[in-house]
Amino acid sequence: MSARTIRRCDWARTDLSIAYHDQQWGVPTHDDRILFEFLILEGAQAGLSWETILNKRDGYRRAFADFDPARVARFTKRDITRLLKDPGIVRNRLKIDSAITNAQCFLDVQKAHGSFDAYIWQFVDGKPILNRHKTLKDVPATTAQSDAMSKALKKRGFRFVGSTICYAYMQAMGLVNDHTTDCFRHKQLRP
Repeated sequence: MSARTIRRCDWARTDLSIAYHDQQWGVPTHDDRILFEFLILEGAQAGLSWETILNKRDGYRRAFADFDPARVARFTKRDITRLLKDPGIVRNRLKIDSAITNAQCFLDVQKAHGSFDAYIWQFVDGKPILNRHKTLKDVPATTAQSDAMSKALKKRGFRFVGSTICYAYMQAMGLVNDHTTDCFRHKQLRP
């Protein structure tokens, strides 16, 4: 059976998005480096397609020190100038600036809570929320949890963390299982 004949969420249509969907999207993630990576990528995605970001993911890894928050937090004006010229990423000054600010805030959260993981998973009481959406149309853009996460992150100084971005982050990092009920991954990722 080919990868294209398996029933999966309707948004996974290209080879790149199918691989991402099948291997990573919605998998409960507790690794701070990956949690930081997706915080940056979800912010970069604002106003763009996720496919665009997936296509630039390797460029982001190179440009943002393999998503090492301690290194990104120390980026200077010279780094910003370099990043604004890098075709491997979204060259938007506000998004680049926010990645650096978010790295600094990320480190503050790690210091205060022991890990970003311990902090971010509190918004779902430490375990994934299992949703039972039949179609993509049923999936909300925001929830009470993403609203609370957005408000808390903004209060801590994070940027590009509106409720819609936070909900996309929750979906990607497995805080919620939003695979549609007919998708083979929905059952596999049940808590």
